[in-house]
Amino acid sequence: METIILFAPLVGALISGFGHRMIGEKAAITSATALLFLAAALSWIVFLGYDGQMQQIPLMRWVESGSLSADWAIRLDRLTTIMLIVVTTVSSLVHLYSFGYMDKDPQWKDGESYKPRFFAYLSFFTFAMLMLVTSDNLLQMFFGWEGVGVASYLLIGFYYRKPSANAAAIKAFVVNRVGDFGFALGIFGLFYMVDSIKLDDVFGAGHHLSTVKMSFLYMEISAIELLTFLLFIGAMGKSAQLFLHTWLPDAMEGPTPVSALIHAATMVTAGVFLVCRMSPLFEYAPGTLMFVTVIGALTAFVAATIGLVQNDIKRVIAYSTMSQLGYMFAAAGVGVYQAAMFHLFTHAFFKAMLFLGAGSVIHAMHHEQDMRNYGNLRKKIPVTFWAMMIGTLAITGVGIPSTLMKLGETPIGFAGFLSKDAIIESTFAAGSEVGQFAFVLLVAAAAMTAFYSWRLIFMTFYGVEKGDKHTHEHAHESPKTMLIPLVILAVGSVLAGMVWYGDFFGENVAGFFGGSVYTNHDTNTVIHDAHHVPKWVIWAPFIAMASGFVLAWIFYIRRPHIPAVLAEQFNFVYRLFLNKWYFDEVYDVVFVRGAKWLGRFLWKKGDGTVIDGSINGIAMGIVPYFTRLAGRAQSGYLFHYALAMVIGIVALITWMSISGGAH
Repeated sequence: METIILFAPLVGALISGFGHRMIGEKAAITSATALLFLAAALSWIVFLGYDGQMQQIPLMRWVESGSLSADWAIRLDRLTTIMLIVVTTVSSLVHLYSFGYMDKDPQWKDGESYKPRFFAYLSFFTFAMLMLVTSDNLLQMFFGWEGVGVASYLLIGFYYRKPSANAAAIKAFVVNRVGDFGFALGIFGLFYMVDSIKLDDVFGAGHHLSTVKMSFLYMEISAIELLTFLLFIGAMGKSAQLFLHTWLPDAMEGPTPVSALIHAATMVTAGVFLVCRMSPLFEYAPGTLMFVTVIGALTAFVAATIGLVQNDIKRVIAYSTMSQLGYMFAAAGVGVYQAAMFHLFTHAFFKAMLFLGAGSVIHAMHHEQDMRNYGNLRKKIPVTFWAMMIGTLAITGVGIPSTLMKLGETPIGFAGFLSKDAIIESTFAAGSEVGQFAFVLLVAAAAMTAFYSWRLIFMTFYGVEKGDKHTHEHAHESPKTMLIPLVILAVGSVLAGMVWYGDFFGENVAGFFGGSVYTNHDTNTVIHDAHHVPKWVIWAPFIAMASGFVLAWIFYIRRPHIPAVLAEQFNFVYRLFLNKWYFDEVYDVVFVRGAKWLGRFLWKKGDGTVIDGSINGIAMGIVPYFTRLAGRAQSGYLFHYALAMVIGIVALITWMSISGGAH
């Protein structure tokens, strides 16, 4: 069953990518979608029927070189089963959604549709992600890691005739290579220290690595701190954490289904999964965990500030993704990996629904993405409206605080309410300065999340119609293939948190996760302490959420002139947020321009002056001269050859006589 789950998307990619000419376009993309739904159904069976025993399912011998041995095998534990349902469920729904969204996609000049190529990329993306989450060794994980990177490049740049799409694809690829280099160094270091890249061997060496030091850049550093730091650099790139995040908003250049797939369930969650998977190492690296917490909290805060003022509907949700990923890393940083996975799990439902809902709005508005040209769409597209309303209630964290519930009762609320509050309470319960720092920033981010989420709803579905009148008059609801995924994801956005709260963060957490997530109970009691925080801590995110909602209502419903006045009065802050804290501009000056200058220098001075001007010049002058000289020696006259032989013999005898070679 697990093998079918893993390889079904790959088969679908091959059928859609190469077989559509034989069986037809519709049959090819239908087959790819059906195989994804098969994988999703089997994933849920595996998840619900998992008995808690870790299994290693060998597939084949793969790489053997000296002491390096990496077989291709499936590691089936609770972490794997969670990721299986997240990846396959969202991917299958994205495949179905794409039927309607890509229906009016442009054609090649010769009339051949490239929808099969799109579905092939989606399926290949899913296979690479499944390869990553089922890996039993670090090489297999890195293979899936890079496969996801390649697939994301293909999907983000799918409209390759658009210069902006090409630039976004290259940017995503290059920025991720920075993180991937750190991940690769971490793998190399673990193999150097442990002499194995099998996960069980690496996990078993955690305590030993915490007691030894290794040389790095002429310094003696704790091996466990260095190696976990390098692994986290890889996670930062893939999960778009602060400083390696600039690729994520530009990834919106891909079709909207791609945005949902990348931002909800696959690529960006790989980094969170990596940190949770490697928890047996991170638990012995308190310095790295502090760094993870700080980066996660800063990412959540900075991304939320940027999301406050964005006008592109997809970019608002993109920065929302970046912010929510920061929450997950903050949870992992304080050692509550279970809460990080809980938010990853619930986030997949409501974020996929928000992106697909945004795609439905864009579809209805004839590909208009600027929210300033929307307004009063709730009656035109009611199903999309209610789906996005549910997604907004989930991401902002609407629910009943646990202080109002009886002791031991499961809190009531939308999916994001339970998982986000679990993270915020955990950062406070950590009892450290870093934890308090994260707590403050995450509560502030919760208020801003509510503000920009409701701002999106009010600007899109309420108020007066803005923009092109003809577009508004012809706005219509999306086809059923686009609406069915929204309805399914809406159910998950409502129920996922309440149904699995006890398993992810409640009384059954130890039995649910088993040994798939390691917690050093001698030093880490945060998950226990999080259930006994003061009441004001429990109420803090709820108050932040309510404040954000009220403020958005005042700004965009009651007094819609206020945002423009504030933007003018606080122009510097507004420009700072609107221009994304100028990260792109700084990177352009520091890295991009320098790299381009070096490239031009090597091209013009190195290749042009040195190689073409000197080396090639010598070759073009001397070699032809001797060639012509040798050509003249080939006269074809016998007496010339006889004379040459005589001269040669005389020269040879003379040399031997002078050198004493003749006796």
